[in-house]
Amino acid sequence: MIPLGLPEIAAIVGPAIVGGTADADVTVTAPAVLDGRRAEPGGLFVAFAGEHVDGHDYAGQAGLAGAVAVLGSRPTPLPTVVVEDVQRALQSLATHVVARLRDGLTVAALTGSQGKTGTKDLLAAVLSSTAPTVATIGSLNNELGVPLTMLRADTATRFLVLEMGARHVGDIARLTGLAAPDIAVVLNVGQAHLGEFGSRAAIARAKGELVRGLAPGGTAVLNADDPRVTAMRALTDGPVLTFGRAEHADVRVLDLALDRLGRPSFTLRTAHASARVTLPLVGAHQALNASAAVAAGLAAGVPLDAAAAALATASLSKWRMERRDLACGATLLNDSYNANPDSTRAALDALAAVDGRRRIAVLGEMLELGAAAEAEHRAIGRYAACRADVVVAVGEAARAIADGAGERALAVADRDAAVDWLRGHLTAGDVVLVKASRGARLDEVAAALVPAMSS
Repeated sequence: MIPLGLPEIAAIVGPAIVGGTADADVTVTAPAVLDGRRAEPGGLFVAFAGEHVDGHDYAGQAGLAGAVAVLGSRPTPLPTVVVEDVQRALQSLATHVVARLRDGLTVAALTGSQGKTGTKDLLAAVLSSTAPTVATIGSLNNELGVPLTMLRADTATRFLVLEMGARHVGDIARLTGLAAPDIAVVLNVGQAHLGEFGSRAAIARAKGELVRGLAPGGTAVLNADDPRVTAMRALTDGPVLTFGRAEHADVRVLDLALDRLGRPSFTLRTAHASARVTLPLVGAHQALNASAAVAAGLAAGVPLDAAAAALATASLSKWRMERRDLACGATLLNDSYNANPDSTRAALDALAAVDGRRRIAVLGEMLELGAAAEAEHRAIGRYAACRADVVVAVGEAARAIADGAGERALAVADRDAAVDWLRGHLTAGDVVLVKASRGARLDEVAAALVPAMSS
């Protein structure tokens, strides 16, 4: 974050007053945080008064961790910029900081129904190979996460990578209003949050807001394999780059092959060059994500060969197809951060590609599918039965998965039952995938296996 004194912050986010019992003559020099435990020396703690927890009560904790000031709705023991609407103030501050940096900064934003976080991680690797880059941590992609990421930029930052998510039409438009991207990457239009949006057409409108929100002259980077995405080229008068396996893609994936651990190797070809890429990640779908990252990198001025080299050492955020070798000789694929029908099929394809004695899919509920939920869970069960030897459906909400998987299925009551079954049945050579929506908390299943069964 660029250094800002409290009076300057108050002027930016005003109307505001500076309160608190401590000396208000301080300068914020480190990023803003919502969790006081994660504050850094010189940082800003952003306090929200929620229904069950009041962040202002943790200002002292934030101060012990290094925070020098608070942005909140009432005074705290730390110097506090007091505002009526903390969210709006946070967003105003972030917009101001990025505007101050804009002459030397390229903003790249990504959205899509699935693959956002993985592609964001790959793009961050590509861009950081050439210049200082700030990117979204994990999946902090909403009305709070985006401004928090923006506030991590400083005068040394040359690339700012923002993952942007949505649950309603208009969400992404509001985010691009905070920072209009110079590069807008749209990965796909799938079924994530279908229950919230109501239709794929509404999802397409929401994702298209990223292209509509481009800064003047900005570049749209679009999936050539998804007709709903390629149609978005009509939403901009600026340059467009496409990626994918389609023959007409500007960055095309060719000669895709997987090794025995399910890691993809492939060629990326443009009109003028080609490069061979080997990813240290699991799943054929990562090749498409990599082509998107490279296309965005090209739009930012990163040469193809440099981008390909950066991808060879890239890593993903936690709980995204993490591969762990367990002490019993089995292999764990932890993809438990989130799930929808499309991403679950991709994960099951990845499971099928890994050499193993048995392939076991541990699947939980996929949330926010609305009226289609039961049919989609049943369809995933049928798909899983074609990719795995055993399908473990966790919880009553996932029972339709077991129904779809038929004789290959085992329905267990809860996470503890899933852990008990796995501990009793996993043997050397097995490969086990753990996948569900975040609310199902199957990361706890994966975590329970690691300390007990890893070396």
